[in-house]
Amino acid sequence: MTERYAYDVVVVGGGTAGLSAALVLGRSRRRTLVVDAGEPRNAPADHMHGYLSRDGMSPAEFLAIAREETTRYGVELVRDRAVDVTREGGFAVALAGGRTVRGRALVVATGLRDGLPDVPGLAERFGRDVLHCPYCHGWEVRDQAFGVLATTPLGVHQALMVSQWSKDVIFFLHTVAQEELADDDLRRLAAAGVKVVAGEVTGLVVEDDRLAGVRLADGTAHDRQVLFVAPRAVPRTGLLERLGAKLRETPFGTYPVVDETGQTTVPGVWAAGNAMAFAEQVVNAAASGYRAGATINAHLLMTDLDAAVGG
Repeated sequence: MTERYAYDVVVVGGGTAGLSAALVLGRSRRRTLVVDAGEPRNAPADHMHGYLSRDGMSPAEFLAIAREETTRYGVELVRDRAVDVTREGGFAVALAGGRTVRGRALVVATGLRDGLPDVPGLAERFGRDVLHCPYCHGWEVRDQAFGVLATTPLGVHQALMVSQWSKDVIFFLHTVAQEELADDDLRRLAAAGVKVVAGEVTGLVVEDDRLAGVRLADGTAHDRQVLFVAPRAVPRTGLLERLGAKLRETPFGTYPVVDETGQTTVPGVWAAGNAMAFAEQVVNAAASGYRAGATINAHLLMTDLDAAVGG
């Protein structure tokens, strides 16, 4: 490591993916800095699920333990926001607090933001009884009265999926016209016992701080205990764009082009977690961070050995 670069690796993002990468790098004796803006995607949820041995743990507790584990190996953590990055042999990352940190390699684990449909009251209940992932929360709300809010015809898939957890499902077309749905989709909805209701959703019915129903523009209300929505994914790709990383369009947002280890098209830059793809839930994000960390350590090692041999 040259004197100019205080860190072997700068990790931008202190969620599951970033901390997982940092843990591997710290254990590999790499001087590593994690820049954490403190905005984990799953913050609205009280519990996380589907992570073997951690099922039901609160996201806040999980991250607190992860931070403590990484610091055992000399990883430094700073609560700040990365606002710019430039290539200077390695990478110079400018922080909102005024500091500039430099590393030979960079991990971008900045995640994404869930853009919710513009329905009054929806955001306030997101992660409680307004949900988006049945694998994350379906078991906890099983057999209750479900609603599914469509914003595009792709909402059919969500309505069909949640029917695995409840046989009382209403698919609210909201801003989607029934004519936009394929005949095969309508047949599948009928086969799954999903009721289709046309009309724009204008609000929620809440009683005793619990979802009790969904209200339509015509004034009618349908009793529902849970409402599933499909947020519009807004990946935080600003740093990658500044570096000129190649991006790809998907139905769930714009993400960097990466190889199987998360390496982007910019040499020395890896993406991990929801900065890399939409469906990287906690267990997947941890795995992607691990892969990135191990690959970066090997990359730096071989780079130094080749330089020594060549020198």
